[in-house]
Amino acid sequence: MKKMYANYIDSFKGLSKEIWFLALISLVNRAGTMVIPFLSLYLTKELDFSEGDVGSILTFFGIGSLFGSYLGGKLVDKIGFYKIMIFSLFITGFGFIGLQYVSSFWGLCFAILGIMTVADMFRPAIFVSLKAYSKPENQTRSLALIRLAINLGMGIGPTLAGWIIVSEGYNLLFWIDGVTCVVAIIVFYMLVKEQKRPPIEKSDAEISSEKNAAYKDKSYWVFIAICFFMGMAFFQLIITMPIYQNVQFNLTEYDTGWIMFINVAIIVAFEMPFINYLEQLKISNTKLIIYASLLFALSFFVLLYNVWVGMLIVCIVIITLGEMIGFPYTNSYAINRAKEGHEGSYMALYAMAFSLAHIFSPKIGLEIVANFGHQINWFVTGIYGVIAMFLAIWLHKRTQKGL
Repeated sequence: MKKMYANYIDSFKGLSKEIWFLALISLVNRAGTMVIPFLSLYLTKELDFSEGDVGSILTFFGIGSLFGSYLGGKLVDKIGFYKIMIFSLFITGFGFIGLQYVSSFWGLCFAILGIMTVADMFRPAIFVSLKAYSKPENQTRSLALIRLAINLGMGIGPTLAGWIIVSEGYNLLFWIDGVTCVVAIIVFYMLVKEQKRPPIEKSDAEISSEKNAAYKDKSYWVFIAICFFMGMAFFQLIITMPIYQNVQFNLTEYDTGWIMFINVAIIVAFEMPFINYLEQLKISNTKLIIYASLLFALSFFVLLYNVWVGMLIVCIVIITLGEMIGFPYTNSYAINRAKEGHEGSYMALYAMAFSLAHIFSPKIGLEIVANFGHQINWFVTGIYGVIAMFLAIWLHKRTQKGL
């Protein structure tokens, strides 16, 4: 037990204080992000929208995320990640507070579009900040720490949210979401100072050849496709899974919150030492992405057995393992692939892959559920993981050839 504890503590060593502050801010912010996991239930149960309408509304969630990621990446390369992070979280906070007062279909579509455009400018900014505030050899562990904080916050948030919904209703959640965004960015401004990027000395020829480098990188586009299909699968956990648990097993929002907490508990307990262990094995990023994609597929295929509530736990455990391998190492691949001075564009494409998945995943998933049932949706979702796995094998072969 002492050795396990020592290994756990060792996995956190060597990370900069700025990374720890970023983790703290992420924890505060995500603990308050209570509405998002229950948004599909809020729209169906509280506002009486059909599954098809909810899918359309959540499509605007993804469109806003796509716009925000692209805009954030462009602005990060121009004015730096620090200003974008402050602007994004501050405005997003007030957006969440106002969202509770919108109830019409088109009002919700455009409100969510605006909020997510601003909110997801934050994503490429925080990815680039990891490179600025951590040493190259610590970047994957730095990301793992941020993810740990985010997941701990997301575990606390839904668990509390389930209790609040049952006892107080949904409206209080919007206030908590908004206020924690504002508090988080105030804490960030107080604790973390802007790190100026040193000027990059390059010839005109080098600058010209690297213009739009991210968009000309063929292997990177294969990687983006992998991230898209991983996102298509993963987002079903927060879109159709809560509805499935309620319809198939009659679970409440409180029960769903506790099932989500299993994901968080595993990540908090095991991700950092697990990443530290994988780092010592020197396994390539692309090979780990192959394993992660396979686990994503398996996690949804097990749901085809739908007569035992315990399969929900099996699904969560498998996809959590895939998440622990996949997301830190997709991020590591992206930031290591980025050319100096163009990190924002590379990380914007990375974030946009998941944003694009968030456009299609709600609509396709909920339409499949409405027309063919949940079991067909789980089969299709598992196929997303299989596609990602074969693309990852292709990327691994390209990488071995130096492409």
